[in-house]
Amino acid sequence: MKIRLIMLGRTRRAEVRALIDDYLSRIRHYAEIETTELREATESALRKLKLEPSATIVLLDAAGKQLTSAEFARWLGDLRDRGTRELVFLCGDAAGFPESLRCSARPKLSLSTLTMPHEFSRVVLAEQIYRAFAILAGHPYPK
Repeated sequence: MKIRLIMLGRTRRAEVRALIDDYLSRIRHYAEIETTELREATESALRKLKLEPSATIVLLDAAGKQLTSAEFARWLGDLRDRGTRELVFLCGDAAGFPESLRCSARPKLSLSTLTMPHEFSRVVLAEQIYRAFAILAGHPYPK
C-alpha cells in the first residue's frame, strides 16, 4: 500500500519537520509513504497531484468521524488487507481544500475535537499512522 500525505502550505518550523520526518521513516518499515506540500489549492496545483481514480482519499476535517487509535488501526488494516493500492490523506490549512476535492474525499476523519495548529496536525497524523501499523504488527510502541 502506498500512502500519500497531501498538505496545504509548507511546514515551516524545523522542529515540526523533524518530528514528521521521524515518523515517516518509521512508517516506511510498513508501507511506502510520501508527502506533498502545496503552496495553494489552485485547480492547476490540484491537477498536478494525479490522484488515481481507485485511490482512497481521506479528508482531515474537524466535522469528520472520530476514531480511537485502535479503531484507526483496524480501519487501516482492513484497507491494506483488501488490497488498497493508494491511500491519500488531505491535510488542509485554515481555509481547507476546495469543494471539488472535498467532495471526492471519502471518508472524512477528525484527528481531535481540539483545535490545533495545522503544522501540529501533520505530526499527529503521521504519529497515528505509525501507531496504527505498530498496533497491527503487535509492536510494543502503542502501549
